[in-house]
Amino acid sequence: AELNGENGARVKEEIEAKGARAHAFQTDVSDMASVSEMVEGVLKAEGRVDVLINNAAIFSRITMAPFWELPLDEWDSAMNVNVTGSFYCARAVVPAMQEAKWGRIVNVTSGTVQLGSANYLHYITSKSAMIGMTRSMARELGPWNVTVNTFWPGITKTEVPRPSAPDEVFEMFAQRQCLPRLTTIEDLAKPMLFLCSDEAQYMTGQIFEPDGGLSFN
Repeated sequence: AELNGENGARVKEEIEAKGARAHAFQTDVSDMASVSEMVEGVLKAEGRVDVLINNAAIFSRITMAPFWELPLDEWDSAMNVNVTGSFYCARAVVPAMQEAKWGRIVNVTSGTVQLGSANYLHYITSKSAMIGMTRSMARELGPWNVTVNTFWPGITKTEVPRPSAPDEVFEMFAQRQCLPRLTTIEDLAKPMLFLCSDEAQYMTGQIFEPDGGLSFN
């Protein structure tokens, strides 16, 4: 699921080129109707939903500023996508997981929550809310063998544009880590696969921190 249809189609092609099956759905996670349409499409195509990874976020377009100077519409956007969007997606997939008596939900947050980083209050507040959401969902979904965990990546090299902060800021955070380098996608893939597998069947409501030792929890 991707808000940008072209990006979604590109990722679908990359997956299929590796011999796997994929579907792309242009989805606005802040719109319940759009989310429901996406989940219905998955169920029609595959007949089940095993895993939900809530990774949509407002980050690249946010303003970096003291909270009293933040645009109010950016506060709303951060909450609508990061918090409400994760709630909508979980709400939409849970009936299928309850019927199957198996499921994995992973809510992706941010190491900035632990650090209390300045000038990102809207982003950090929304990501903090997802931790509480994870714990409550884990309590409620346990009887159906559905686990819910928080995934807390470090400062990561991605293709997504960063907000209005120089590269030196991100390098500074990386140098604070026990393993002093920016996190790569490869650093995150295996821990994520673990959380989504049978190997993690007895772990729920937890925070997983593949952040190179930036923070200890």
